[in-house]
Amino acid sequence: MRVGIAGPLLGGHDGWVASPGQALADRWRAEGAEVRTTSGQIGRVRRLADTVVTVARWRHRVDVVVVLVYSGMGFAVAEATTAVARAAGLPVVLWLHGGNLPDFAAAHPRRVKRLLARGAAVVAPSPFLAEAAAAMECRAEVIPNVIELTTVPWRQHAPASPRLLWMRTFHPIYDPELAVRALARLRRNHPQATLTMAGQEKGSLADVRRLVVELGLGEAVTFPGYIADADKADVFDRHDVFVNTNRVDNTPVSVIEAMASGLAVVTTDAGGLPYLVTDGVSGIVVPVGDDEALAAAIGRVVDDPGLAATLGRGGRSVAESCGWDRVGPLWEAVLKRAGA
Repeated sequence: MRVGIAGPLLGGHDGWVASPGQALADRWRAEGAEVRTTSGQIGRVRRLADTVVTVARWRHRVDVVVVLVYSGMGFAVAEATTAVARAAGLPVVLWLHGGNLPDFAAAHPRRVKRLLARGAAVVAPSPFLAEAAAAMECRAEVIPNVIELTTVPWRQHAPASPRLLWMRTFHPIYDPELAVRALARLRRNHPQATLTMAGQEKGSLADVRRLVVELGLGEAVTFPGYIADADKADVFDRHDVFVNTNRVDNTPVSVIEAMASGLAVVTTDAGGLPYLVTDGVSGIVVPVGDDEALAAAIGRVVDDPGLAATLGRGGRSVAESCGWDRVGPLWEAVLKRAGA
């Protein structure tokens, strides 16, 4: 089956994270499938124009179009994309993403129901978004985001040292300051604790650096910038605890990659994260914005080698459920139904 994937595909630009759509396209191409993608244009207006024109040209060139659906302006792009695909006579698989999508659906129920009705099939990477679709009277099949397990070797990080890794975009919705405040608390009992904060700047980096200075953590926090995929294995190997501080999220690939490498994950309970991370089994889950609880959870991992080992094994099990041998057949079944 010839497949088109439409959505924000910006991973080809330096400093930009590859989207789940790019990972899926790469896997299908590796198996010899004919896959077309759009769009890698930076800037929403340019990306929208490129996507609409490209999808219109896919008539007779693809058999089904997979459309990534996000909230906000991304939702408008999905609306336009699906309208063009339908006009071209192409069946559409809607692929839901983003921790804000349930709130967006609650605020715009008619728009969301109208879009969901256009899908020959609807896919969600987590039960969190599948439940949001169900609230809109739509059944979504849960298919995890795929990760490449061979590039993230697992090792046992137990006992765990207080070498912490935070890896996300510097944006308010990811609350990077929370990691810094938690480090300050942790260092009261673990003065050797350090924190690496890696990611692209999207408005919060200056505030984070300022907070580091205010709390006297200058030598304990490093900012290596964006970490390319080829360098992640080495970065994971040099840390023992992965800290995820999001206020809003669904199924972050960065958390799954950390689990795949054996790091103990400590995360907030934002959005779909409690569906991904089972507290005490594959990670530790704490309330959003609670630096005291976050620091205490990290301290538990560092002080208890048995807990660190349990979380490392449990996290790897979750990551393996996102491997292509599990995910690929699920997508194949969806595409066949949609194409029929």
